[in-house]
Amino acid sequence: MPDFPQLRTNVVMQYPAQRVLTYSTQVLRFMDGSEQRFRTWAGALREWSIRLDLLSEDELSTFRDFFRDRAGRAQSFRFIDPWDGAEYPKCTLDEDDFEAVLRGEGRGDLSLTVRESR
Repeated sequence: MPDFPQLRTNVVMQYPAQRVLTYSTQVLRFMDGSEQRFRTWAGALREWSIRLDLLSEDELSTFRDFFRDRAGRAQSFRFIDPWDGAEYPKCTLDEDDFEAVLRGEGRGDLSLTVRESR
């Protein structure tokens, strides 16, 4: 399984960064007004919003190739959470379109969203 690419500084994202935990809970409401709640997933799913600035042309090329090889969100990869170092073996990209901007030499910008899958 391929790994999410790292920058030349050996990190996967820059600050400001965002990580979101998503839970799924079902609620059954009964005629008497009472409720019963239960989880539909064993745990939370994670999502990382990654914004990368001041990328070199080589780094942009690496991300472009990674995106193409994954066919957007079609194929999964391994992602290591920069907050706690935990490895998530089945993650996907959230986009099918790759949008990167090269503003000059060593000044490329890119935004991606990575989602954990079950």
